[in-house]
Amino acid sequence: MELLGLHHVSILTGKAENNYHFYTKVLGMRLIKKTVNQDNTQSYHLFYGDAKGNPGTELTFFDIPGLGQTYRGVSSISATSLRVKTTESLIFWKNRFEQLEIVHEEMTKRAGRDTLAFQDKEGTHLILVADNGEKGIAPGIPWEPTDIPAEHAIVGLGPAHLTVADSGPTVQVLTNLMGFRHVGSYPSLSGDFPDIQVYATGQGGAGAEVHIEIRPDLLKERIGRGGVHHVAFRVPNEEEYNNWADRLKEYRVPNSGKVDRFYFKALYFREPNGILFELSTDTPGFTSDEPVESLGENLSLPPFLEPQRREIEQNLRPLEI
Repeated sequence: MELLGLHHVSILTGKAENNYHFYTKVLGMRLIKKTVNQDNTQSYHLFYGDAKGNPGTELTFFDIPGLGQTYRGVSSISATSLRVKTTESLIFWKNRFEQLEIVHEEMTKRAGRDTLAFQDKEGTHLILVADNGEKGIAPGIPWEPTDIPAEHAIVGLGPAHLTVADSGPTVQVLTNLMGFRHVGSYPSLSGDFPDIQVYATGQGGAGAEVHIEIRPDLLKERIGRGGVHHVAFRVPNEEEYNNWADRLKEYRVPNSGKVDRFYFKALYFREPNGILFELSTDTPGFTSDEPVESLGENLSLPPFLEPQRREIEQNLRPLEI
């Protein structure tokens, strides 16, 4: 029983229209699912990913109009990575960010890989990571109907970056409960702090890593727009999902219990520093209710919400994208 890597990362936005423009027009990702927050059906939930909506490629956003800003700190998923194929791709993106006046840093090494950190318009911290032929979790499929050349397209999620005051409890959960292994470290970019520790699962590589930064000098994060709500990890099928549910019970980890999101089945729990983790199945996937050719074009509702479609649509604000 082994987690395959990252499944998706979910973030908060205060303006879905601007969010859609940035992730599809600036970053060239595909809108693969336009649906609602199943826990609050008056709010949109947008999914962006690769050409076919493969697990391990999705950024998702909960739309909460008027949401306040994020006050960054510890007990947080402080940065989300996106994979590109080569260092040459990073140069392409650096030039594009300069032309479009996107906030970005200089290229630097993280865990031995070339990377380029940047922010979206709501301050979400993002990092492009160059694969450069590295073995590990396979990348996704470029979405080509954009102005981004296929060779430079975003092809999946890279390492999730966690910032905590004390890494010990988080490491215990990653290794003893979730089966991650320590694979290395690299110097902190924030000054005189401990090296950032790298943990991997499954086949490893950028799509299967968690990086932990220790910052005892910071206060706890107050999440708002641009903040990361949770990170989800890939469970291959429902049989192993059931085994993970049993494992959480065995380890007496408080959790959500089994949650059927239709596109995947989920288990939610908080590790000791308060960061929300999710275990999500690869199956049945985002093409279970609409063909790959028309992903994201219409409002999708899972079957258990379909009888309420008229009411849901009446209560949703118009989304002009």
